[in-house]
Amino acid sequence: MTSTSSPLPRPEFDQFYKHTELTSLLKGFAEARPDLLELRELGRSHEGRPIWLLVITRKSTGIDDDKPAFWVDGNIHAAELTASTACLYWLDQLVRQDGKDAQVTELLSTRVIYLVPRLNPDGAELAMAERPRHIRSSTRRYPWDEAPVDGLTVEDMDGDGRILMMRIQDPHGGWKVNAEEPRLLTPRLPGEFGGVYYRVIPEGSLQHFDGITIKPNPDVEGLDLNRNFPAHWRQEFEQLGAGPYPTSEPEVRAMVDFIVKHPNIGAAVSFHTHSGVILRPMGTQSDTDMTPEDLWMYKRLSDIGSKLTGYPAVSSFHDFKYHPKEIITGTQDWVYEHLGALFWTVEIWAPNKEAGITDYDWIHWYRDHPPEDDIKLLKWSDEQCGGQAHVDWYPFVHPDLGAVELGGWDRMNFWRNPPPHLREREAARFPAWLNSIGLTLPKLELLSASAEPLGENRWRIKMAVSNAGYLPSYVTKRAIDRKTARPCIFELTLPKGAELLMGKLRVEGPQLEGHAPPNSMQAFLPNKTLTGDRAMSEWIIRAPAGSVVSLSARAGRAGRVRTTLDL
Repeated sequence: MTSTSSPLPRPEFDQFYKHTELTSLLKGFAEARPDLLELRELGRSHEGRPIWLLVITRKSTGIDDDKPAFWVDGNIHAAELTASTACLYWLDQLVRQDGKDAQVTELLSTRVIYLVPRLNPDGAELAMAERPRHIRSSTRRYPWDEAPVDGLTVEDMDGDGRILMMRIQDPHGGWKVNAEEPRLLTPRLPGEFGGVYYRVIPEGSLQHFDGITIKPNPDVEGLDLNRNFPAHWRQEFEQLGAGPYPTSEPEVRAMVDFIVKHPNIGAAVSFHTHSGVILRPMGTQSDTDMTPEDLWMYKRLSDIGSKLTGYPAVSSFHDFKYHPKEIITGTQDWVYEHLGALFWTVEIWAPNKEAGITDYDWIHWYRDHPPEDDIKLLKWSDEQCGGQAHVDWYPFVHPDLGAVELGGWDRMNFWRNPPPHLREREAARFPAWLNSIGLTLPKLELLSASAEPLGENRWRIKMAVSNAGYLPSYVTKRAIDRKTARPCIFELTLPKGAELLMGKLRVEGPQLEGHAPPNSMQAFLPNKTLTGDRAMSEWIIRAPAGSVVSLSARAGRAGRVRTTLDL
């Protein structure tokens, strides 16, 4: 099962690939395994770079449009580069384990994966620039075109490739040296006075500094592509970075157009960083407002994810709000709440957990945590990161502020992303779970097709199909409510000169259930749909012997089957 046209490339998972290198790598994979891989251009970015989509399936078992599909993307946010690494790692595993691992081999033979390792190539290039910028997403200027004329612009000032913090001694500052570890700063206590205190501001340049006030400038590239999706889109005053209108940005529009045009997509995962957590819907409502059957299935599959990855799986609404009075919306809400397909966001990497901090809230820890946690993190930096995760404060002469000190946590290289030696380990957490999700998808199979002669060139044509997948053909109840997953559709194509006597050329059948048990074996009531995974259609036609009749069936997200009958 390894038809190789050229040597298979070996990605380096401890490095991040720039666009030209990533393009070459993906082309190398496609050229090495043309039986499995096809590289397509999903669309073009704001700056005109191709957004690459890999179609991954065994071509000998059918075309991708006829198979149940799984969408996986990464790096929609500029500096979240490990998301791209996770996609590349899975790609590498799929290709190398084909024919060796039964689960991988079955997945590639029966389903299709649409893989986009980097949805935001422009932002990633800026994050990897010689003097990097840590913008949120696209490089397009938004909401205004003009550059700031005053204030603080966050950037690398001393050219070391890092954006750190600047500290300035100030009696009104909110920080002081940690008594146990002088390399660290700790918050000034309520009512505390009489000590040495520091004002801490991001490393960056100042324009028109008046000697007193410093106003931080938002990035001129103020878009957040993950806020530009159609579901619950809100204007800038309600949701920062959402863009002028839904799908206004070419990267998002390309993804939305593709998914809408591929109704075979039943599940999706989007890789981000960081927090070391798997997020499930919903984003705008509580679990009590969610369709119960969907919630039960989400919990079941999320629990599998937690066991296989070591990451906790939690609700976006209940456990991952940036502010308790606000909601955020994005890809997750569109894919599940609008389309009714399964969706998870994976936030890769948890530096706090690496340092042995286990009892913490994923969001509120960043607002307030005990100083002891910082000491644990510093120990982790010293012992596991060569002392580079935290940069000891060092003097720097700022062109406007004069003598300051630079230092603190290197958030880009050790917080937003794992250090190089841990990137492959993090990426290796996910293939088993991704394979499992892909194999739960519904899968339409042909049970039987027959032509029974009735005399006088009349024939009774029958076609029966079954959903061989774990999930139902509609995947979620949400899809039925939103009318986004069609039931089983049978189609008959007659040869020239034939006549339809009974039935319709296109017949709408039922939704097909999967083999996921609705109840435990101890339930009092039996399953109401004992053969809900099956459907049949029949027709009576008049056609001369020797004619060929074509039959097909498609069922929501379960794919399509085709066959012919010789009369």
